[in-house]
Amino acid sequence: MTKKFIKHFFTGSGILLLLCIFLVVVFDPFYQYHKPLPGLKAVLTDKEYQCVGSLKNFDYDSVIAGSSVSENYNNRWFDEGFSCTSIKAIRSYGATADLCYLLDIAFKDHTIKYVFYNLDPSALSADAVTTFESTGCPMYLYDDNYLNDIQYVLNKDVIFEKIPYLIAQSLIGDYDEGNSYNWSQWKEFNSDMILGLYIRKRTVNDMKEENYYQEQLNGNIALLTAVIEAHPETVFKISIPPYSMLWWDNIYRYGDTESYLYNMEIAIETLLAYDNVELYYFLNDREIVTDLENYMDLLHFSPEINQYICNSLIENSHRVTKENYTQIIDDTRDFAYEVINERIKPYEDRITVDIYD
Repeated sequence: MTKKFIKHFFTGSGILLLLCIFLVVVFDPFYQYHKPLPGLKAVLTDKEYQCVGSLKNFDYDSVIAGSSVSENYNNRWFDEGFSCTSIKAIRSYGATADLCYLLDIAFKDHTIKYVFYNLDPSALSADAVTTFESTGCPMYLYDDNYLNDIQYVLNKDVIFEKIPYLIAQSLIGDYDEGNSYNWSQWKEFNSDMILGLYIRKRTVNDMKEENYYQEQLNGNIALLTAVIEAHPETVFKISIPPYSMLWWDNIYRYGDTESYLYNMEIAIETLLAYDNVELYYFLNDREIVTDLENYMDLLHFSPEINQYICNSLIENSHRVTKENYTQIIDDTRDFAYEVINERIKPYEDRITVDIYD
């Protein structure tokens, strides 16, 4: 092996590496460095890899923040209904700490008119800590240190899969930018799906004390209210989504009914104290939650329900106020036990019971 060959080899390898880096930085499918190039769409399909970069670099004035149930919103529904330009801040688990982390990124360099926040009841009983790192998210994309981006700019999957996909969807595909992170096109929503996926706990646990999750509740409320207090110029339109009636059956069997109702009542009472907060509540919307044709599992509903929620925000329906929130919680409690004692009965022969419980 001659010195000339070695020189050419390292020179060629260096040029190739630089070309790879240049290619990734220019097209930037994870939007770490800039918004989409002119003529290319904002193709957002990998939330763990693209959410942070898009929040840093896109142009917008409103944020749709939530768990996987928020992914099937079309941004244009909010844009047209509220005369805004929205972007999604999505975290599948819907953990309060994760969503507040993403909102902090959005507020850093943007003036935000609206935050359309999906508040999952389960998020109130979760630990008030971020879950990105513990669940394997690519943390090199979550910081401002470009030196560790080597895992991005010299990634063969990015070069040979993500960039071609971005170009194809922009130039010849039918990708709808409003449907960022949308997964509904690959799923079915009907009673067979939800009943087939529900594995019912055979035994019923003792009901927990209502304040069983008090520590977690306090931590999550503190995180969310800190963001609200820091941005009084922003209107936070917070919605509690319509989980299916089978979800009520499930949490009852784990002894969580009263603690979840308590969590929601305390959270609602606290949030209503803020002038820049509007609350919308769908958990007791019987027309939706008792119709299993709307669901694919206990939590996830069809895009038609997403549009229904958005329209409700636009029309100011399902609104929770200081005057009616205790009545709403009482009605929800009545409905929860109505599900357990009556409404679940016709479906019991189609539900799989966990024999190992």
